[in-house]
Amino acid sequence: MALATVKPTSIDTAIAREVAAYTNPGIEQAAQALTWGADEHVVVALSIAAWLYAQGTRSSYRPFANHLLTVSLVTAVLPHLLKSVFDQTRPDRLTIRGHQHGVPLSGKSQDAFPSGHAMHMGAIASAAGLLPRGARRLVRGAAVGLSLTRIALLAHWASDVLAGFALGAAVERLLRRRKLTATRARDSQGHD
Repeated sequence: MALATVKPTSIDTAIAREVAAYTNPGIEQAAQALTWGADEHVVVALSIAAWLYAQGTRSSYRPFANHLLTVSLVTAVLPHLLKSVFDQTRPDRLTIRGHQHGVPLSGKSQDAFPSGHAMHMGAIASAAGLLPRGARRLVRGAAVGLSLTRIALLAHWASDVLAGFALGAAVERLLRRRKLTATRARDSQGHD
């Protein structure tokens, strides 16, 4: 049993009701396929692949790849820790109508808060600030879209997705700030 129980807001329940009423098996199957792009296993594997590629080249993306790997590993662990503190019933466990329209069951029934998928995407969207403008927009758009699949699948309440996305962005910013501080300290020691 977790230390705290999180209740969905009235907006959460209204959004979930609308999704349950207006979805269909095609939408749900598409959302299920897309949501894999935000899964921790996929995110970490892609981050490792990007890191390995960047290490093997003299790419200007090497610092970004290093940072992305760190952020991906931290956001792979953090949701599990938070879900041991917070209990919240997933919306897919509270709908019959949604299941009639193709909504599948997702994860553990009490692990709605926060959305781990959205946390990964929030961190990646935030880290995209280090990329050139075009790539940054593409990455951020994909991150938001992949996060929204969690609502479409009724795997999470809208507030779970918003909280996860914000937490991911905050983690990325904290890690970036910490790294910049450490780099500046190391540089200042080298110039004395």
